[in-house]
Amino acid sequence: MRLVGAVVLAFAMAVTGLPGVASGDAVRPATVPVEPAPAIPLPAEFDPSFYAPPAAAYADKKPGEIVAAQAINAANFGVLPLNVDAWKVSFRTENTRGEPILGVTTLLKPRGRTAGARHVVSMQLAEDGLAQYCAPSYAVQQWSLSLPVQNAAIPFEMLVVQGVLQQGYAVSIPDYQGAASAYGAGPLHARITLDGLRAARDFGPLGVSKDSRMAMFGYSGGAIATGHAAELKRSYAPELPIVGAAEGGVPADLGAVLDVANGQATSGLIFGAVLGLTREYPYFREFLEKHLDPAGQFLAAIKQPFCVGVQAATLPFVNLKGMIRWPGDPLTAPPVRRVLDETRMGTVLPDMPMYIWNSNPDEVIPVGQVNRLVADYCAKPGARVTYTRDHFSEHITGEVVGAPLALLWLRDRLEGKPAPSGCSTKDAGSMALDPAWWPTFSQVVGGDLAALFGHAIGATR
Repeated sequence: MRLVGAVVLAFAMAVTGLPGVASGDAVRPATVPVEPAPAIPLPAEFDPSFYAPPAAAYADKKPGEIVAAQAINAANFGVLPLNVDAWKVSFRTENTRGEPILGVTTLLKPRGRTAGARHVVSMQLAEDGLAQYCAPSYAVQQWSLSLPVQNAAIPFEMLVVQGVLQQGYAVSIPDYQGAASAYGAGPLHARITLDGLRAARDFGPLGVSKDSRMAMFGYSGGAIATGHAAELKRSYAPELPIVGAAEGGVPADLGAVLDVANGQATSGLIFGAVLGLTREYPYFREFLEKHLDPAGQFLAAIKQPFCVGVQAATLPFVNLKGMIRWPGDPLTAPPVRRVLDETRMGTVLPDMPMYIWNSNPDEVIPVGQVNRLVADYCAKPGARVTYTRDHFSEHITGEVVGAPLALLWLRDRLEGKPAPSGCSTKDAGSMALDPAWWPTFSQVVGGDLAALFGHAIGATR
């Protein structure tokens, strides 16, 4: 089902070539030498020199400080080259315990020129996997095995990325799950995302200037990173000029998401997030090692090396709670309550405007916990939240119908238009019926189709 929805999304976003910008950006020298990437890209498991250098290479650097950079060839579906400049950049970041770790982001720059500053959008793509080869920095490269191993999630979301590039904006695509592939660990994702933007700011060839603005976008698994980054930004990276964040299909409360998935078709996907949390939270790993029954241990073992498509397809309709030996509901166990509290959104109001959308009948991400997130934000002084519930979509088509209007909203923020003050909630039969939807959708799809034939994305019109 995700593949079908992704195909629709591909053609939906290619048509959206939102109007681009023209004229010149200044280019600063790179802060580190830019090396060529291997002709046949290697996932992190087989490229330790880039992805796993000695800790001494980054431990004494500042958060976001660049460690290494490679020029890469970005491509559609791992085959058709994108006419953009592209690099993968490693940088110093940290885990939720404040320990230095290495982060990686992919930076894309349109070859057209801009009329003013080069703005930057951090695109958190739905990695949702438990292996490093699932990460975007591998999947977006030409000759990667992105489509077979990703089951289309990242390759098709790259068509949304191209809608952003068509505006003349640069893009940062962080490997926000980190080297341990900690799927679901939002506070970790936030640190890597924000430090990825710091690296983008300081990477000379990207052409970012002091007048550049920044924004963030994410759907589903990508919304975990986006939402937590929005909440963390004030305390962790207050200097970043982030003017807005758009997120859809928002897993704001992983406990509520697990409750809906338990015994249902999406249980395999959500169990992947349970396992991902063990990689960032040692106390939760110890709890599962002690209380997971033999069936759960077997399922955990076979799911470790999979990306999102196989995660979702591996043993659906499983009673996840039933595999945890605990008297009563295992969500009440202290270590489980603790990890759910640490990964729940809504406790901190982002210091930027938020655009949020969710399918009302979403079968993966229940709308009730998104309603609570919005209510939590809007109970705080200074909240600026635009929230839409779409009634004619489900989880996959929710991204298709929501992304065009989210991109329009982000463009307004990046171009200096202030967001409405306060909070608004709208119920839409379908967001695709909005008069602004089809022009945006069709322009993105048209731009994506042109890119398949080598057209320079974001070129001056």
